[in-house]
Amino acid sequence: MKLIDYTNKMWLNIFVNCFSLKEDKRMSKKPIIGISGSVQISEKGLFAGHRRACVGNNYVEAVIAAGGIPFIIPINADEDVIRGAVDAIDALIMSGGHDVSPICYNEEPMQKLEATFLERDKFDSLLISEAQKKGKPILGICRGAQILNVANGGTLYQDVSYAKDVFIQHFQKTKSDDLSHSVKIDKNSFLEDIFDGEETGLINSFHHQILKDVAPGFRVIAQSPDGAIEGIQKDCDNNLIVGLQWHPELLAANNIPAQKIFKKFIKYVTEK
Repeated sequence: MKLIDYTNKMWLNIFVNCFSLKEDKRMSKKPIIGISGSVQISEKGLFAGHRRACVGNNYVEAVIAAGGIPFIIPINADEDVIRGAVDAIDALIMSGGHDVSPICYNEEPMQKLEATFLERDKFDSLLISEAQKKGKPILGICRGAQILNVANGGTLYQDVSYAKDVFIQHFQKTKSDDLSHSVKIDKNSFLEDIFDGEETGLINSFHHQILKDVAPGFRVIAQSPDGAIEGIQKDCDNNLIVGLQWHPELLAANNIPAQKIFKKFIKYVTEK
């Protein structure tokens, strides 16, 4: 009887030690951060019409600097491939780019709508849906915040001029890493400590569409002085889903608040 008890305890200790080692290894592993891709089409030369899968290298650099492993997910329509990609990552960044087609929120195109890419809208929506089903944290940036809102039932102003009282220049004329205008943040949110605990911060700005109706289950966590929505967050206890209208990846090389955004996101993923 004593031998059986000893043997049981021995195997229990081995199991506990192996589990602890596995946990320590898992906790020390850098998280894999998926980044939604886009497509560039060559217009001239031998490769005219050739499609290139791509994403801005600033996203890649920002993820690496914050302690993550970037994993670019190319646009495709294969749901099995999309599911497999989401299975392979620990979290998802939705990158910026084209206008979101108003078809996605049941509106007709208005005069100031710019270039859309419905293939990408469908891909992004599937990617977001799958990531949310599987409890993967999501950070949407610029267009990424817009499609995050639309994919969850929200809408957009197709141009800032269609929104009442919006007067700030939301597409700055200065360099991409220049700070353009201020935002007021909700201190009870992901952004609470990004600007050193202050209720306002400075950001860059490169968008002409803005959020109109916020998706059910989401709340506004940042606004510019003219009332334009600059950040949203989904209220959920067991996941982090955030959309930011500005481009922290373009600031991250030299801007501490932008660096904090990526570090905080990846820290959450690592500890999840």
